[in-house]
Amino acid sequence: MIYLSLFSISFLAATILPLSSELMLAGLIATSNYDNLLLLIVASFGNVMGSIINWILGFYSRNLTIKKWVPFKGKQIENSSRWFNKFGKWSLLFAWVPIIGDPLTLVAGLLRVKFIEFLILVTIGKVSRYFLIYYLI
Repeated sequence: MIYLSLFSISFLAATILPLSSELMLAGLIATSNYDNLLLLIVASFGNVMGSIINWILGFYSRNLTIKKWVPFKGKQIENSSRWFNKFGKWSLLFAWVPIIGDPLTLVAGLLRVKFIEFLILVTIGKVSRYFLIYYLI
């Protein structure tokens, strides 16, 4: 059940809600009651899946960003677009960064970044962040 909770928090942290999957992961690792490798895999998978949802939203709905119910504000999308224009697809390595990271994955979809490139770069960035948390604890 704890793995499902970690997956859910990690997934939601990459999409709509301003949650911190890092805190939950750090707490679970610190307790030493769980398989740390499985915790890293579950958190990474959930967070990457959330980013994929953002990419899909961006890719298939260019007009979606003007809707009030969309969780990303115009300013966030604008900042992420600047990052993307400055660093190109390599900016996806920073999809884990608070505030700009999640909208960055939406912008990647809006700009029609190839899915496989998106997936590889986002996965490298997000998994690296979780490994860093693991080694710091």
